[in-house]
Amino acid sequence: MAIAKLTTEQLDTMSYTDIAEYVLEQKGKKMKIADLFTEVIKLRGDDPKAIFESKIGDFFGLVSSDNRFVMLDKGLFDLSKKHKNSINMNLDDEEDEEEIVLDDEENEEEDEDVINYDEAIDVDDDTEEDDFKDLVIIDSDDESGMDL
Repeated sequence: MAIAKLTTEQLDTMSYTDIAEYVLEQKGKKMKIADLFTEVIKLRGDDPKAIFESKIGDFFGLVSSDNRFVMLDKGLFDLSKKHKNSINMNLDDEEDEEEIVLDDEENEEEDEDVINYDEAIDVDDDTEEDDFKDLVIIDSDDESGMDL
């Protein structure tokens, strides 16, 4: 199926992911990332050989992080709106929420003998003599002192 319904002006204002969405809508089928990116490059009027290798990683990152797309088995990408029945996209449902327990909180409940040093009480077991025993006083007028 040929995709050429967009004008050059429209394509210039669209992002790579917008064009990818358009391609997937027009083709109506799942596509491998390489094939999808090649179609996007061709639509933009660029040379696929010159751009493909240097930009495919960036394109994959964009498509993977965009919630309009979903990666399926065997590395195929499709529009996520076509797969809402198989993928739960609504994270706002209260029924689906689970309480997240951090590992630290879980371990604190199980191991009561573990000392939390942030909450430990500071005990001052130093004496005044200990504080000053390594202190050396140097008189700046005394030239017979140590060479620094």
